[in-house]
Amino acid sequence: MSLVKELIEAGIHFGQRRSNWNPKMSPYIHGVRGGIHILDIKETVKGLLLAKKFVSRVAADGKEIVFVGTKRQARSTIEEQATEAKLPYVTERWLGGTLTNFRTIRERLKRLIELEALVESGEIKTYSKKMESQLMREMRKIYRNLNGNRDMTKLPAAVIAVDVNRESNALREARNLGIPTICLIDTDGDPDLVDIPVPGNDDSMRSIAIFIREMCAAFADGKKMQATRNEGADEGDKKDGQSQRRRSSRSQFRATEEPAAETEAAPTDATPEAPSAEVPAATES
Repeated sequence: MSLVKELIEAGIHFGQRRSNWNPKMSPYIHGVRGGIHILDIKETVKGLLLAKKFVSRVAADGKEIVFVGTKRQARSTIEEQATEAKLPYVTERWLGGTLTNFRTIRERLKRLIELEALVESGEIKTYSKKMESQLMREMRKIYRNLNGNRDMTKLPAAVIAVDVNRESNALREARNLGIPTICLIDTDGDPDLVDIPVPGNDDSMRSIAIFIREMCAAFADGKKMQATRNEGADEGDKKDGQSQRRRSSRSQFRATEEPAAETEAAPTDATPEAPSAEVPAATES
């Protein structure tokens, strides 16, 4: 099944009601049907292909991306596909400062690791019942909010979000830091908040699933490109090493060849001295 047909069957071209729209989305709207805006599928495919190309380039450079989707329709899809692709995600709640105050977020994740170690070792049972309850409640809260991006050890190279209105805080933080953003945006969203808008229905679970799937596939393709590039670089280094060894062997051969030429020239230089040694003997007789 072609991508365009799959997108249409998923209903990605259905927008919001005509009374609930953002005029900035007019370039992406094809028309109105039954009081509902219909998105231009050509613009959707154009934005999706542009986003995939960018994500592949990010992955090929060895960088990472983060998915953001806190609405109910996007949570399960993002958690499943991002976990499979081993990418960080936020699906519970975007904590203010997740990007702009990244050091503090990392400190909270360290606290989560400490609490998990207490539970695994059984040391938490040595505390009082009240303290144990407080620590368990703290661990569950940090786990719920930050477990998805616990492996994000540095700022991502791109933020991919679903629903620009719901994830406006994340998009603003990314913009303040100069991090490119990609978003599945409906007719009620503001495309100026996103670097690469992908016009589409952000309330349909099927359309969200296709969007996230394509982003993960593009990231996987970029990783393959990176692996191929690294293999080519390794082969190039091996060839350079072999050529250097070949050049060194030839230079050694020439170095051993030159003394031989000098030794052959030595008797020719000594031949004129033989008659001069015999001339005095002839005069004495």
